[in-house]
Amino acid sequence: MVKPNIRNLSSICQSLEGPGRVIHAEAPLAELKDNELLIEVKAAALNFPDLLMTYGAYQFRPELPFVVGMEGAGVVLEAGCDANHVNPGDKVLFRGKTGACARLKIAQNTDVSLMPGHLDFTDAAAFGVTFQTAYVALAKRGRLQAGEWLLVHGAGGGVGQACVSVGKAFGAKVIATASSEEKRAIAKQSGADFIIDYSEQCFSEAVMDVTQGQGVDLIMDPVGGWVLNESVYCLSWMGRLLTVGFAGGDFGNIDLKVLAQKSGELIGVRAGEYGRRNPEAGQQAYGELLQLAEKNDLRPHIGAVWNAWEVAAALKSMEDRIAIGKQVIFIN
Repeated sequence: MVKPNIRNLSSICQSLEGPGRVIHAEAPLAELKDNELLIEVKAAALNFPDLLMTYGAYQFRPELPFVVGMEGAGVVLEAGCDANHVNPGDKVLFRGKTGACARLKIAQNTDVSLMPGHLDFTDAAAFGVTFQTAYVALAKRGRLQAGEWLLVHGAGGGVGQACVSVGKAFGAKVIATASSEEKRAIAKQSGADFIIDYSEQCFSEAVMDVTQGQGVDLIMDPVGGWVLNESVYCLSWMGRLLTVGFAGGDFGNIDLKVLAQKSGELIGVRAGEYGRRNPEAGQQAYGELLQLAEKNDLRPHIGAVWNAWEVAAALKSMEDRIAIGKQVIFIN
């Protein structure tokens, strides 16, 4: 590999003490392997797991020090011998466990896709993780069908907003919950049919009112805790409840008696592992998502764009629940 004449300035987590231990400094660059691509990153995006990883609180715990960031977009500088689906000069988006908030990123072939034509670098950087999570959760795990009722929690966040958009593209009737006026506005802009403020009312009662006592066919919950606990009361007969994360701080503890009475399903979702454990299925799902996205002009809601040296502050804004929508890091 010919090393480019670019300083690989990166956002590096030094210890598991939270965003305050993320610094902006130069990181070493490994040798390029046959199944890898060297990408000049133009923009990266942050997700809730990035914050959790700075505390060692996520399922995946990278070795220290590590470069923050699971997704981004950029231009291919060099391709390994086996990289035949993209070429140097191509605009791409990429996904991974770490390493996005850097000037240079070495990515696995299977984690890189040509950038959809309807997205710019900012939108593309914020598209992959949340929309892939939404698609795998709703289509592959939740088996969402046109005409079904879909309840999306945390609809103003990255995953929630993507689920509202994907759900509407599938032809579902979407009910969205969110805790602030700004977040509810995002859900409405993304196509939600009904909006519930769950800080002001018992959302399960509101859901049953909207559905005229039927309940919802599918629930998407990235929040966990009391939100997951109450969600079981919103299910229709044979409804499905997807547990995707615990942005609220804990996973929750649902009433299994109620789940059984409704003949319901509780389904765990790890969208990244879906593709890692079965690469062929993951690639197929991602291809289907890109087709759906271009056909329906699906795009993330960008809440703020930060400079490359502001990753620690951006993560802190997520931790303090100040951040709205996706937080994008402008790299180059």
